[in-house]
Amino acid sequence: MSKLTFNSNDRPTLGVELELGLVDAETMALANSVMPLLARLDPGDGTCYKPELMQCCIEINTDVCETVDQAEQDLRRKLIEVESAADEVGVALWWGATHPFSLWQNQQVTPNERYLNLVELLQEMARRLVTFGLHVHVGVDSGDKAVMICDRIMAHLPTLLALSASSPFWERRDTGLHSARSKVMEGLPTAGLPTFMRNWSEYVWLVNHMIETGFINTIREIWWDVRPHHNFGTVEVRVCDMPGNLSDVLAVTALVQCLVQYLSDEIDEGAYQHDSHPMMVRQNKWRAARFGNRAMLVNSYTHEVRSVRDIAAWMTERLSPMAGQLDCVEHLQRVQAIADRPGWAERQRQIFRETGDMAEVVRRLSREARISEGKPAPS
Repeated sequence: MSKLTFNSNDRPTLGVELELGLVDAETMALANSVMPLLARLDPGDGTCYKPELMQCCIEINTDVCETVDQAEQDLRRKLIEVESAADEVGVALWWGATHPFSLWQNQQVTPNERYLNLVELLQEMARRLVTFGLHVHVGVDSGDKAVMICDRIMAHLPTLLALSASSPFWERRDTGLHSARSKVMEGLPTAGLPTFMRNWSEYVWLVNHMIETGFINTIREIWWDVRPHHNFGTVEVRVCDMPGNLSDVLAVTALVQCLVQYLSDEIDEGAYQHDSHPMMVRQNKWRAARFGNRAMLVNSYTHEVRSVRDIAAWMTERLSPMAGQLDCVEHLQRVQAIADRPGWAERQRQIFRETGDMAEVVRRLSREARISEGKPAPS
């Protein structure tokens, strides 16, 4: 078996990954345009702008950041550059976790060896993976710590999904869900909630076992809602839909950073591990996917049923001292506003009720999410 080395961090550094849809600036349909778009961008070290499985998506990654404010500065600069290049190509950026009306059958796989092998292995489960999410990395100091945080943060993943849910439509129809993306992702054999792991050794054994038995090709094919990332030395939270604008992205990022560091400190202080029953977490994740920020979630310890709004208030109060340490108080406070107002899925439905036009949903929200000023926006 091969050895995986966890490249530890001595502080809770941040990395943010945005998966944004590319839509035709006139029709608002998904556009397989990532290659001409990337050709107009400064490649840098090759990691800040990347293609995804489908050519209708671009991944925008921050450098390693110390604070949420640094991540904001990084993302604003890169988004302005991407929007300028997108204007030249004739596309706009879609900030939603699924596209309301474009069909997955019409999307083209990015022609690189890894993605082609993935489609060969997973067939339709990979081809229908036309979804867009937010991933947040937070640095931790050991592999054992990363695994322990993954276990302890699971009870909070449904809340993160509920706050970010932005995918009510799929294949030209209203699914009745707030996060259809989460259900599409669960069609993959190594997606969804992670298995229970007690330490780094068990995680390494599990990864090696899956590779050696041919279940996956590489460690990159583990798409759990939260996972250790050995190269970056982080806990990577992947459960979120793509929020509808940068401000909400930063609020969720602050919540994740504070939560990971809070749990890390608890472990260092010797807190007892109260295991969340897997069925309880699974039930709450379903409620979050179904009802978004209007979900009623069950406390894994007390079994009390509480609203996402109340949970957000409790979390922001509990994490406020940590937010002060990490210099992200204002971003964390925005979490309550996200919980209080209609979520992004409901916003999409509202526009569709008003207009009867799914293209108008994409047009309006793409225009509202645009960062650049003084440049053409979606018409």
